[in-house]
Amino acid sequence: MHGYDFGLILAFFALVLVPAPFLGRFYYRVMEGQRTWLSPILSPVERGCYRLAGVDATVEQSWQKYTLALLAFNLAGFVLLFAILLLQGYLPLNTDQLPGMEWTQAFNTAVSFMTNTNWQSYSGEASLSYLSQMVGLTVQNFVSAATGLAVLVALCRGIGRKSATTLGNFWVDMTRATLYGLLPLCLLLALLLVWQGVPQTFAHYVHGLTLQGADQVIPLGPAASQIAIKQLGTNGGGFFGVNSAHPFENPTAWSNLFEVASIILIPAALVFTFGHYVKDLRQSRAIIACMLALFLIGGATSLWAEYQPNPALDNPAVEQTAPLEGKETRFGTTATVLWSVTTTAASNGSVNGMHDSLNPLSGMVSLVNMMVGEVIFGGVGAGLYGMLLNVLIAVFLAGLMIGRTPEYLGKKLGAREVQLLVATLLVMPVSVLVLGAVAASLPGPAAAVSNPGAHGFSQLLYAYTSAGANNGSAFAGFGANTPFHNLMLGLGMLIGRFGYILPVLALAGSLALKKTAPIGQNSFPTHGPLFVTLLTVTILLVGGLTFLPTLALGPIAEHLSMGF
Repeated sequence: MHGYDFGLILAFFALVLVPAPFLGRFYYRVMEGQRTWLSPILSPVERGCYRLAGVDATVEQSWQKYTLALLAFNLAGFVLLFAILLLQGYLPLNTDQLPGMEWTQAFNTAVSFMTNTNWQSYSGEASLSYLSQMVGLTVQNFVSAATGLAVLVALCRGIGRKSATTLGNFWVDMTRATLYGLLPLCLLLALLLVWQGVPQTFAHYVHGLTLQGADQVIPLGPAASQIAIKQLGTNGGGFFGVNSAHPFENPTAWSNLFEVASIILIPAALVFTFGHYVKDLRQSRAIIACMLALFLIGGATSLWAEYQPNPALDNPAVEQTAPLEGKETRFGTTATVLWSVTTTAASNGSVNGMHDSLNPLSGMVSLVNMMVGEVIFGGVGAGLYGMLLNVLIAVFLAGLMIGRTPEYLGKKLGAREVQLLVATLLVMPVSVLVLGAVAASLPGPAAAVSNPGAHGFSQLLYAYTSAGANNGSAFAGFGANTPFHNLMLGLGMLIGRFGYILPVLALAGSLALKKTAPIGQNSFPTHGPLFVTLLTVTILLVGGLTFLPTLALGPIAEHLSMGF
């Protein structure tokens, strides 16, 4: 590693952590309807949205009505996107006359973007029109991220309120999250990307003549706007097939830094938003410490693994360097590793290198980041409400160890809350292990794997982990565009998204009803180093007990076989 590599890592953490407390406080004020510096500009727009939709912003909803509104909105978004993808060939802004998608792929893509997964079994520039990219995918990038933020805010209110029967209004939370929380930042990032050379145009694709005399089609399009929200909204779906390894999506070292930092900017900020809701920023500092600890463990492991020479090329007479196959050679090995760790620690899924080419331990880090539920920052809203589930599990375990009724911030956890927590523990095993086992055991679907042995198993395991964790990144080498995998991966995405959202909202409603007991000297502190350690161990223990056997069959076995 050189000075550039260390500078990149320091700049990354500075861009994420320095603004996080201020942005977190801004999100709290926005979601609670308090005045901000954007209010004079956006408040009239917000009120206009409510009038057009017939929403009374002063009326709050119970958790049941909040959930029904969320499900209805997401179902409508799925149907609209599914129709756009099927009928693409008959719709405008289709400069290259691209046909509609095959129905199972359209289903998979519509579910993918509706669930904030953005798994893509197609190449964007070769399969989607400008209308599909903008009205279909980009709109879902905004509202799927806003949905996650709304669920988080509902849970924060459930924990912070005393004997309340409501959690807010979903339509209001969705509007504020989109209008104030996502649009301004996306506008800023899109302008920065255009400045760095990312295209934003409706022009036709350009035809060029290569040095070999062949005709080359150079795709263009309104890319900068979609790339901005794909990163800030922890979506990850690329405008172009090779995602952020494409020189139009990610043309310079500056664009690379802006994009990778923006992946976890909002998730980090929302940790501090939670602290404002519960009136205790010590809770935020404890959670961010746990996230950083897990991130640094994974990042250090990946960096060490990627800077090891390939044993197959071991030659004492030749100086060995870090393998560059599959890396983004414009930016170096460190930039690719930083991106792979960041994108799987968040439910983002964008890539600037080939994860299939990572060394086995680096590939394992990417898998583990997703297998723990992507709570190491995670998606917009989704990462933190997933982390808070682990916080409550850690509190429950602490209560068992000291012989006290578990409580968190004065809210006692009863049988109902524990049952809901257990339900969330089943989401990843079902979506990854059960669906993945079905895919691996059938000859037809198993043929999608392109490599034999442990690496081939890792390809399949990665695909179903990415779907269940609502990540969307791919290990590559896996032929996912078949009717079976389109449908099964789509099912995994739905389980991974709503298998958490429904229990979280029920948990929020249950906690909101409880009275807040005063926190005394005998209460277990949830803001010190001891709790951070307990929380970190809980996350690793639950993930390890669930997925260690499958990791042993995949990346661990591959690592042990290297050099033999």
